[in-house]
Amino acid sequence: MNEKMPYYMAYPVPFSYDDDRTERLDFEYLKSMYPDLPKRILPYVEEECDRMEYENSMVYDQYPDKLQLKLMCRRAYENVTGHEKDLSDDVRDLIEVMLYQELYKRRCDRRRKYRRLY
Repeated sequence: MNEKMPYYMAYPVPFSYDDDRTERLDFEYLKSMYPDLPKRILPYVEEECDRMEYENSMVYDQYPDKLQLKLMCRRAYENVTGHEKDLSDDVRDLIEVMLYQELYKRRCDRRRKYRRLY
């Protein structure tokens, strides 16, 4: 009547190691549902973010420099307009929003990767 339970059942611990993978898959799935224009622009935005992703990059500063972010947006815009045709000037704003969102995701991933556990 007084059966002993295995340790793992007595003190269940949520499997948090899978959270990063789940978040990444969720993010990739939602990116796959972007409309046509953002899907075409996304590789150029990711390329610019990849270019600026290195140790001690300004994108990982606590408060990234707004001028440098604007320059990143301009480089991405020039790259997009050099390869894609029939784009309006509103694309510049879309690129800026997509770039900031991509940087936010990368900054969160980096924080999670280098999180200190005391």
